[in-house]
Parts: sequence; C-alpha cells; structure tokens
Amino acid sequence: MDTIFLESVTKRYRADIGRTEKTVLDNLSFCVKEGTVFGFLGPNGAGKSTTIKILLDFIRPDSGRVLINGVSPDCHEVRKGIGYMSEKPCAYVNMTIMELLSFRASVTGAGKRRGKGYADELLEKTGLVEHKNRPLKKFSKGMLQRASLALALVHDPKILILDEPLSGLDPLMRYEVIGLLRDLKEEGKTIFLSSHILNDIEKVCDEIAILNNGRILFVGRIDDVSIHEGLEEFFVKTLMGLQ
Repeated sequence: MDTIFLESVTKRYRADIGRTEKTVLDNLSFCVKEGTVFGFLGPNGAGKSTTIKILLDFIRPDSGRVLINGVSPDCHEVRKGIGYMSEKPCAYVNMTIMELLSFRASVTGAGKRRGKGYADELLEKTGLVEHKNRPLKKFSKGMLQRASLALALVHDPKILILDEPLSGLDPLMRYEVIGLLRDLKEEGKTIFLSSHILNDIEKVCDEIAILNNGRILFVGRIDDVSIHEGLEEFFVKTLMGLQ
C-alpha cells in the first residue's frame, strides 16, 4: 500500500510583479510504501521543502494529485496521523522540552492515551533526559534537533515527515538517531526523510528519490544503487546527467 502518493504535481511562484512565474515543482510523481524509510534528496533549491509543505497541506499545488493514505492531505484526520520535524525546530525557546512535550501531549490527546511516563521515554530515546528542565534557548543546535524529533513523536503518528533530522548532530548522536529511526520502522511507521547527509541516508533508507530543479531524476531502491557504487557518487553523477 502507498502511504504517500504524488502524481504530476506542479507548483509555480511569481517572484515579483511583472516577472514570469517560476516553476518550483515540475510534474512531480512518486510514491512511498507503508512501513518504509524514504530518502528525499537534492541540492539546495531543488524543491524539497516545497514538496514537504504540500504533503503537510501548508500550501497547495497548482496541478496534480496528492494522497496520504488514499486521502487528500487537507483532511484533518489525515494530518493527525503525521509527525512533522521542521528543518528549523523549536520556536518556543523560553520553555523547557518537558513543558513543550506536555503541551503537545495535551493538545493532541496523547497524554491520556500514553500515560505520564511517555515524555520521559521520548527524552530517553532522544538523549535529552538530563536536559528536560533546561530552557530551549540554552540548547545547542544538535539538542534542538533532538528536541524537535521528540515533539514529532509525542502523539505516536503512523507517518513521520522529517526535514534534515540529522543536521547538526555529532557522529555519536547521528548513530543513535539512526538507530531510533530503524526502531520506528520496526514499529511499522512510514518515514519520509529529507537530508543532505548521504552516508546516513544509505544506512537507514529503503528507497530514495533524487530531485533537482523541481524535477525527479531518479526513484528506486537504495540496494540497487549501493550494489554498483556508493550513494554519494551515484547522487553526483545523477545531478550531472551521467547516469
């Protein structure tokens, strides 16, 4: 079953009055199977963030079709089943991560469903239990990344959309977060993962898509890439039109 489905999605923006429209996404089509980790790759400005905004119904495409579990992402019930981690995490810097988790749990109803100990469990998983009472303004970039991941998980979503979740993490924490992503996959979650860290993508993803200038250049299984060459070499060759 396809958890995420895009067909012929196009998005255009008009930069300034009098200027021609810019096509940010051009006839984008791909699907993400249930229970898999899908890596969404591309250079800066390729259209990755725009795609994520469309999946989350923050913006609408000009044409094409988007389905989450067979339903349009503008459906409230669909959005309730998605956990989202932004590339720029955690705006409430005067709050502690424990306060934010408790607030998110109360808003989503997760507190009643999962019990009081679940916040501590999430902090343990993300390596933040020792910092649970520290204001976020005192967190490092890597700690903010982990806090944002914990917030994305608090309501136990079936689908995770993670924008650069490994950015800013040291090698040990990246290793631990990759382990967490694998555990989440084992729990049956579908993970849509945008990242620039190709070595980590290679370790955790089942399938990848490579995007450039709003167009899909490649969609396929990571094993099919790794058999012949490393992902980094394949990625560069694909962007250069050598594949």
